[in-house]
Parts: sequence; structure tokens; C-alpha cells
Amino acid sequence: MKGYITVGLLILSNIFMTLAWYGHLKFKELKWFENAGLITIVLISWGLALFEYCFQVPANKIGFQGNGGPFSVLQLKVIQEVITLIIFVIFSMIFFKNESLRWNHAVGMCFLVLAVYFIFKK
Repeated sequence: MKGYITVGLLILSNIFMTLAWYGHLKFKELKWFENAGLITIVLISWGLALFEYCFQVPANKIGFQGNGGPFSVLQLKVIQEVITLIIFVIFSMIFFKNESLRWNHAVGMCFLVLAVYFIFKK
């Protein structure tokens, strides 16, 4: 069960992370952000990143073997990276429709999935 909780928290964390890191690129399309300066955007992104940490830290604490969880530190990191990639691809397809997913992107993603396989291989 701790593994599922960990992955769920990592998914939530990465949603907020992606919004904090890349969401501001679409803020200018919103009426109330059209005149926002860099400092305002940074502060908003920090606010979003706070929620990222509110999910990321418990996910790692719950999921880490040293705390009774099922994952090593390396496994947690690789899981997080693959979740980040999946969330980012979904985000970019929804919010940045002019971006295209090409064959080389798909190959790179396959290599990341292979990284998960090899990290978990005993």
C-alpha cells in the first residue's frame, strides 16, 4: 500500500511542479496576468512549488526503504523522473498544442522506461 501512496503523492507533486515550472509560460494569456512582471511570476511559481513540496517530501518519506517503504533512493528518483515525464507530456499536449511529439521524443521516453526496468532489476 505504501508504494501506491508514494506514487500517488509523486503524481500530485509533479502536477504542481509542472505548473510552477512551465505554467507561467501560459499566464500571459490570462487577463489578470498580462501585466505581471518577472518577480510576480516567480512568487506565484514559488507558491505552486510549495504544494509540490507538500506532496514530494511525504512521498519520499513514506516510500523510502529506510522508513519502512518499498523503494530505495535510486528507485524513488527514477519513479519521480518517469512520472515527471508523463505529466509534462500530458501538460504540453493540453496547454501547448503547437508543440509536437516526434519519434525521437518517443525513443527517449522508451529509454527512460528502460531505466526504470534496470533500476528495479535485482
